[in-house]
Amino acid sequence: MTPGDDKSSVLATYLSRIRAFSKNARLYLVSEAIYGTATGIFQLLFNFYALSLGYNEAVLGNMVAARSMTTLIMAIPCGFLTDRIGRRNSIIISIAGYSTSVAVMLLFPSSLMFLAMNIIQGLAQALSGVSMGPFLMENSNDTERTYLFSLSSGLRMTAVSVGQWVGGFLPTWFALRLAINAMDTKAYSLSLWAVALGSFLAVLPMLFVASRISKTSDRPTFAPLSFIRKNPGKFEKLILPTLITSIGAGLIMPFMNVFFRNVHQQSDTSIGMIFAWGSLAMGVGLIIAPALAERFGKIQIVVVSQALSVPFLIMLGFAPWFGIVLVAYYVRTMLMNMSSPIYSTYVMEQVEPESRGMLASLTSMATNFGWALSPTISGYLQIRYGFGPPFFLTIVLYTIAIGMYYLWFWRPDLKKKALISE
Repeated sequence: MTPGDDKSSVLATYLSRIRAFSKNARLYLVSEAIYGTATGIFQLLFNFYALSLGYNEAVLGNMVAARSMTTLIMAIPCGFLTDRIGRRNSIIISIAGYSTSVAVMLLFPSSLMFLAMNIIQGLAQALSGVSMGPFLMENSNDTERTYLFSLSSGLRMTAVSVGQWVGGFLPTWFALRLAINAMDTKAYSLSLWAVALGSFLAVLPMLFVASRISKTSDRPTFAPLSFIRKNPGKFEKLILPTLITSIGAGLIMPFMNVFFRNVHQQSDTSIGMIFAWGSLAMGVGLIIAPALAERFGKIQIVVVSQALSVPFLIMLGFAPWFGIVLVAYYVRTMLMNMSSPIYSTYVMEQVEPESRGMLASLTSMATNFGWALSPTISGYLQIRYGFGPPFFLTIVLYTIAIGMYYLWFWRPDLKKKALISE
């Protein structure tokens, strides 16, 4: 077979997997695209909006921490709820809650309201986080499942890149029409209304998704103790690397727009373009990931892609030249994040269907523990010492997590293959 034939075969396989997506899955992807565009604008502009009101990085960290702590605390109760009301309804409530929270923050911009609405966003995030994995599992088969998980994440990140690109221009657009400064609070506020309205539109496709709620008596009981008893030692290994990674990510990822502005003196428009291309790079990585996983193995792609991202993370945090920083940002973003849906699929496949809601909740708790703890620490470190210490800690934590993936999943797999070959 020639290289051209090999590429054609990969493309044909990819397209056949996409054609196998169910109607529910396709509607979900449409909703993800709309919602991702709205959240892309929010990710870029909300920190700037809060800073324009006079709040500092420590306050931004506290808001992220409040949102993530709520998600952490509510993950298991939301897992119980989504088992009762269904994944579709849970996702609808989550999107509507997010849209409402953004609108309220714009109508009543105070520190107390920001804190309260970040808690609401945390609830929405918890409900969405424990619903997405089981929803995709329920609406896919073994053949196309990895592709659906990856395409869902890839499409969302591509939509986020569009939102960040648009968000970079919105404040300037409103400023020109109102004859105000592009960094004025009003310019940011008007731009963020696109988030509230756009995210609400993402509810519409989900209304046409066929609900899969079973009779209560037929539904599995959401039982954490039963899960742990049936899977002794398994959930710690599946979840702990995610926990370590999230602690590292929470130190720097909520502040990347502040990093580019304060350390590299970039404008809002430039940062919007940087974020947009970064999210597009992430989307490309997520889209190609399932074909790589099908060929080389899921856990192998997780370990290799994350390990390769670490040198670029070092360059991102410490290179003195902005050109190198920019390239490092794009490559690191693609490599580190392309494994996320692959690992999500791998995790969901390790347990029986009735335990997936529980495992999704535990995974959500692990992810949000770091984002609840780290931003506050990072905010204070930045004020006192700059971005150096947060980047250094993130590099150390990522390296530890990658070692866990290798020791707990890849090495046992190598031993098992060796025994089979003998």
